[in-house]
Amino acid sequence: MRIDQDISRATSEALYAKAKTYFPGGVNSPVRAFKSVEGSPLFIKRGNGCRIWDEDNNEFIDFCCSWGPLILGHNHPAVYENVVKTLQNGASFGAPTRLENELAELILSRNHYIDKLRFVSSGTEAVMSAIRLARGCTGRSKILKFEGCYHGHVDALLVKAGSGLVTFGESSSAGVPEALANETVVIALNDHEALKKCFEQIGGEIACAIIEPIPANNGLLLQEKNFLLELKELCEKYGVLLLFDEVISGFRVAFNGAAEYYGIKPDIVTYGKIIGGGLPVGAYGASKEIMGFVSPDGPVYQAGTLSGNPVAMAAGIAQLTECAKPGFYEELKSKTDRFVGKINDHASNNGYPFEMVTIGSIFWLSFNGKKRIHSAAEIDPDMSGFKRMHKELLNRGVYLGPSGYEVGFVSQAHSEEDLNRAAEIFCEVLDRIF
Repeated sequence: MRIDQDISRATSEALYAKAKTYFPGGVNSPVRAFKSVEGSPLFIKRGNGCRIWDEDNNEFIDFCCSWGPLILGHNHPAVYENVVKTLQNGASFGAPTRLENELAELILSRNHYIDKLRFVSSGTEAVMSAIRLARGCTGRSKILKFEGCYHGHVDALLVKAGSGLVTFGESSSAGVPEALANETVVIALNDHEALKKCFEQIGGEIACAIIEPIPANNGLLLQEKNFLLELKELCEKYGVLLLFDEVISGFRVAFNGAAEYYGIKPDIVTYGKIIGGGLPVGAYGASKEIMGFVSPDGPVYQAGTLSGNPVAMAAGIAQLTECAKPGFYEELKSKTDRFVGKINDHASNNGYPFEMVTIGSIFWLSFNGKKRIHSAAEIDPDMSGFKRMHKELLNRGVYLGPSGYEVGFVSQAHSEEDLNRAAEIFCEVLDRIF
């Protein structure tokens, strides 16, 4: 077993050096640059089941799962076969196909929270379109978001909280105009006082309140159900649309996501690439009345050449057919709980200030001890523990996303043997770093 010797990254390092001459930072999405962990990024060559191999032929048990959507694992036979079968007829038409109907029927026939949906090409595009829809429906311009929730690189949502209990957002990215940031109000998660005060002050100006009902982009910030219920009640009272961003939680904690898990009906919901078997796709949905505002039925314009792409639809049909089978989510949660439980028991028995926080098949590595973390401000900014753990796990053949703020995922392809072995490795690494 590799313990004191780092894995070889020679090929990945050469590819990265070349990539930096082509792309900003050598990557096409910032976190991939490994800036938060040690070493250069790994260039992945292939994946199968719960495993991936990099260009240096290092093998890893993968808990990134393409940041969540590969709930069946890599290269699942049903997804592969449906994609290949569809590709034989062409990759893109920019016109309606039967497959769009089939995937929509698969989703909507099991979803009691939305009547209609619109396929797009990414989670970011889904959120962008849903925000426009909320503004078009209500005639209002302001948005309420929560610090610690990430909703893609939409200009109006790339904002952070300013000073004070209830403040207008401050841009967290260059290129976002102050005037646009000022249309977004940002408050802390799990802050009942700020939530109530916000609605009392400007409730009549807010088009929608957008939240990750299971915030999983800045740690796993599990919310008390009563906070989500209070948000729902205030939205109803002030005529604000409640927008659940379920790009991560949708089809991951339950077929109908956090809405089903908590039993709370949002007005609008967004989904991400899990509905396309990992291919680029997203969707937003709502009641038929709200969706009636979307062009060509209504005045809210949104379009996309690759929306409803047949290859992505085929992959989604295959994946969600598996997810819809009885007991799928119960079994996935059960083996995740056993995996996480073994690691947490080891940490607790040895007095390590570490805990894996989990919900469904999502987990997060918390170096905050046993303290329950509900908001972004409560996370210890010192990520040195994760940085060392990431390196030690890689050297032992376990792959996590390269950021301590990101979550990990268990897939159907992770067998009990895989998870037992991974748990042993996690425990060895905990012993080493503590």
